[in-house]
Amino acid sequence: MTEYDERVEFQRNLLKAEEWAKIPKSVHIHKLESMWYETEESKKFLENGTVTDIQYNNGIIERKQDGKLVHTFGEKITGEELVRAYVRGGE
Repeated sequence: MTEYDERVEFQRNLLKAEEWAKIPKSVHIHKLESMWYETEESKKFLENGTVTDIQYNNGIIERKQDGKLVHTFGEKITGEELVRAYVRGGE
């Protein structure tokens, strides 16, 4: 029975983690070229003014400018890795 309990608990945590992943972790409105995730390609957007960088709990950072998504940084974590991140600090 323990095997099923673990699978049920994992699924429960996965559902919670998937909702948690959509929540912004931080929001930065800036015109800085020194962000730790900045690339040469992404710096070009700063020439047009300020940007809004939204970091999500799933590891993705979305860059928006004038209300439009212009660039995405990082790789989205899913599955077991997402559950581990959620259990570690998401609640």
